[in-house]
Amino acid sequence: SSSQTITGNFANVIHGLNANHLTDQVIQRSKRMILDTLGVGLLGTSTEVCHKVTQYSKIYSSDISSTIWGHLDFRLPPLYAAFVNGVAVHSMDFDDTWHPATHPSGAVLPAVIALAEAFPQEKKISGLDLLLAFNVGIEVQGRLLRFSSEARNIPKRY
Repeated sequence: SSSQTITGNFANVIHGLNANHLTDQVIQRSKRMILDTLGVGLLGTSTEVCHKVTQYSKIYSSDISSTIWGHLDFRLPPLYAAFVNGVAVHSMDFDDTWHPATHPSGAVLPAVIALAEAFPQEKKISGLDLLLAFNVGIEVQGRLLRFSSEARNIPKRY
C-alpha cells in the first residue's frame, strides 16, 4: 500500500493534521509569524522588484481574485497574488528563517491568504482553518527540508 512508502507516509501525516493539533503555543507563535510576515510584506511592496512583478502580473487580472498587498486598485487570481505578495515578503530578506536556511512564512502565508480570499462567500474559511493551513504549509516545508540532502549541505557551502 502507498502508506508503506515515504511519500505515502508523508501524505498520511499531513492529511491527518487538524485544528486539534494546534496547541496554544503553536497558535500564539503562528500569529506572531503571520504578523511579522505581513509587516515585512507591506514594507516590501515599496521595493523595485515588487513594483516590477506587480506591473507584469496586471495582465492576469480576473474575476476570481485575491488582494495584492498595498494595492486597492486591482486584484489578481490567487496564483499570481501569492507570487506578487511572496516577492514583497522576501524582497528585502527580512522575513523569518530557520536552519538549514529557508524562509518558511514567505512561501506559505501569501499562498494561504490568496486561496482563502478566493473562496466564494458561502464557503469562507475560519481564522482557525487559516492557522491550520499555515501550519500545514510550514510542516510540509520543514519535512521536505529534512528529506533534502541538498538543503543539509547549504551551511557547508558558506
